[in-house]
Amino acid sequence: MVMTEDSGLLRGRRVLVTGGATGIGAAAVEVLAGEGAEVAAVYHRSPPPDDLADSARWFTCDMRVKSEVDSTFAAVVDALGGVDVLVHAAGLWQPSTPESLTEDDLDFLIATNLKATVFANQAAFEHMKEHGGAIVNMGSSEGVNANPGAPHYSATKAAVHAWTRACAKSWGRDGITVNALAPAVETPGADRLRAHVGEAGAAMMEAHLPSVMPIAGSLGPGKLGDPVGDLGPMIVFLAGHGARFITGQLLAVDGGIMM
Repeated sequence: MVMTEDSGLLRGRRVLVTGGATGIGAAAVEVLAGEGAEVAAVYHRSPPPDDLADSARWFTCDMRVKSEVDSTFAAVVDALGGVDVLVHAAGLWQPSTPESLTEDDLDFLIATNLKATVFANQAAFEHMKEHGGAIVNMGSSEGVNANPGAPHYSATKAAVHAWTRACAKSWGRDGITVNALAPAVETPGADRLRAHVGEAGAAMMEAHLPSVMPIAGSLGPGKLGDPVGDLGPMIVFLAGHGARFITGQLLAVDGGIMM
């Protein structure tokens, strides 16, 4: 990844990114640091890439374990002097079908996508409630339109959307905005989807994209967007003061797919 030039849009903002070592989280670390924010980032198993090692202060945490989340947030606050923004990018896409979904798979994604969001948001609230802040969760168009090939993913993301709205309504009095993004960008999850449907299925998906995506992204017409070039500016915006009057929204950054 190529670091963006520091224009200072977020200078003075203290930001925590979860899932910061890969995919959307890594893109968030890059663009936020590139705009002058002081960034802390959390990873679980995948270590941070070499080109982002100096862009953030790195912490390890299993976001599904509330005690770990709380202690990690406390360590981040100690390191940064506070937290103004949470970008919660930790999460996972997995395939299944409604009839074959197992209890273990359901429990796993509920913990990974929903409980981790709840725990991260609660910890952020505790450290933002005195001075306000911004929380950005990761939703999905699959939580709106549903995907029968990943029903538990769709269900957990729909729950994230509802949770985001509930927090926005409750924490607005404390000056905290809470929004969710529904991106359509290249991520490890997109690669897992292609592997799941196979070469022929992936080719059909690629052929279908131009008909549902009227705007070309950084990677070209009919392609999923670039996490840095296409999603990054929205993350920067929501992390800044210019988004202070926007809350409780699911914002699609997808070239028009969800439209």
